[in-house]
Amino acid sequence: MSHDISEVRAEPQSAASPASQVRFRATGFNPKANPVAAWGFFVAVIALWQLGSSTGVISELAMPSPVAVAKALWQLIVTGDLWLHLGASLQRLVGGWIMGTVAGLFVGFLVGMFSWARSPGVAFVSALFPIPKIALLPLFIIWFGIGEPSKFATIAFGVFFPTVINTFGGVDNVQRNLIRMGQSFDLPMWSVIRKIILPGALPTILSGFRISSSIAIILLIAAEMIGAQYGIGALILAAGNLYQSDQLIAGVVVLSLLGLCVSWLLGRLDRWLLAWR
Repeated sequence: MSHDISEVRAEPQSAASPASQVRFRATGFNPKANPVAAWGFFVAVIALWQLGSSTGVISELAMPSPVAVAKALWQLIVTGDLWLHLGASLQRLVGGWIMGTVAGLFVGFLVGMFSWARSPGVAFVSALFPIPKIALLPLFIIWFGIGEPSKFATIAFGVFFPTVINTFGGVDNVQRNLIRMGQSFDLPMWSVIRKIILPGALPTILSGFRISSSIAIILLIAAEMIGAQYGIGALILAAGNLYQSDQLIAGVVVLSLLGLCVSWLLGRLDRWLLAWR
């Protein structure tokens, strides 16, 4: 009788053992990028786009073919107009992003590390971050004029808030036992910041750079569409007003390439600063 009972109890274990197997046990979590797949995706999209244009499925008036866009882009390169507009946009983008990032890092560290700055800082960011920054551009024009300062201010203001949020969020995520350990070894405050807090917060801060750079490009184009003679936004607006859809799409392609270049640079910065991981 006891032999029967042991057999009955043994059945669920043998039946459950295959289901309880874990597929990824001890394999870790190590997702890797695949550049071939990324470029292959773009090639496939462009090929489908050209096929749709060649067969008449996509109207040339609504969306010019990739060949027409490439010709318009080449024409902009040959005449030098592209470098003129791109140079003006890069100056605004880099200047505004640096100003907003430096201010955001400073305020973010204050909010993350000091109790006296936390409540007012969080309330300030929560109140102003949801405001569409492009809505403040007319106010910046009144304050700084129609020239470059208003565009720099718009980009910097848009970059400031995500940088603050990611910086104090990164500081908050640093393990407290590491900070207490440093304090127990009587490390100076500057050493605690440099050796413990900054390396711990850096991954979150760098993730914030990707968000803030995208916001900066969006605000750059919006600002250039409102009041600029040169810039990719001004080029797109002028092409749209003249119904030159090939040049309009060429400007959009330049923006996409600009976004890819910024993402590549931030990826390099990420690898360099986080090589210790």
